[in-house]
Amino acid sequence: MSMNTIVMSHTKVVHAAPEVVYDLVADVTRWPVIFEPSVLVRHLHRGPDEERFRLWATVGGAVKNWTSRRVLDAGQRHIAFEQERSQAPIASMGGGWSFREIGPATTKVTLDHHFTVVNGVEPEQVSASVHRNSETELAALARIAELGHPVEEVIHTFEDTVTLKCSAAEAYDFVYHSERWPEQVPHVGRIDLTEDSAGVQLMEMDTVTAGGIPHTTKSIRVCFPGERIDYKQLVPPTILFGHSGAWGFTDGPDGAVVSARHTVAINPAAAREILGEATDLADARAYLTEALSSNSRNTLRCAERYAATTKSPT
Repeated sequence: MSMNTIVMSHTKVVHAAPEVVYDLVADVTRWPVIFEPSVLVRHLHRGPDEERFRLWATVGGAVKNWTSRRVLDAGQRHIAFEQERSQAPIASMGGGWSFREIGPATTKVTLDHHFTVVNGVEPEQVSASVHRNSETELAALARIAELGHPVEEVIHTFEDTVTLKCSAAEAYDFVYHSERWPEQVPHVGRIDLTEDSAGVQLMEMDTVTAGGIPHTTKSIRVCFPGERIDYKQLVPPTILFGHSGAWGFTDGPDGAVVSARHTVAINPAAAREILGEATDLADARAYLTEALSSNSRNTLRCAERYAATTKSPT
């Protein structure tokens, strides 16, 4: 490493078994619902002990993306990472996670970084950001690991696929142009949509739940024209620690085949407060699957109707 490489190390004691904490970090597909800055992860390659992926994350209020390579060693409980293509103000970035058992169901997690900055940037600026993000990530990791429930019961992914009487391009257009939703989608009251950089949208939406309760959500959406729209809620409802999802669009023989996928990280205590003291995680998963799937299906039916009304007469 060169003389201007900055090295930082952060640690946290987590009251959970090392393999539980290791698995949370090892599966990057769960990161958007665990770690606040993470928006989207797309694998470029995934092997048993090494992987490459592109990660979109909020950095200083803006969405940036970079490609990372990781080497995973489950036996030694160590994960090494290196950014292949960093984004300014960072010139290069790498590091590692390690997980050491220090007592019964108690793990010392260490997150190391080494990085360089581009010319003209004060290293202290980046150091402060790395410090802040590291502390936030370690706290978020502990929050999920210390719940005491199997992770697969807390983090739940489900998907609906429907065929619409329109083209994939028309369905994509409707979801992409969500500013039209207040006039077209009954449960949506207001949309504020901005797109400061191509394909990255910030969407604020007022909705009304089935029980008539108004709710405001704010999401980042990453759009891949005609193919898919991934999103992450920046302020999830109280029942969730995190919520991310994706719309996927393809043309089938009978019309557009559209998938709506959701991943949620459930807050068990909030679920009991909202749904009743007897609520367990299975009840919460069933409730959320029905509520979110219903909203997605309704939105897609509106897309189909909108496409039918805007078709040119033949």
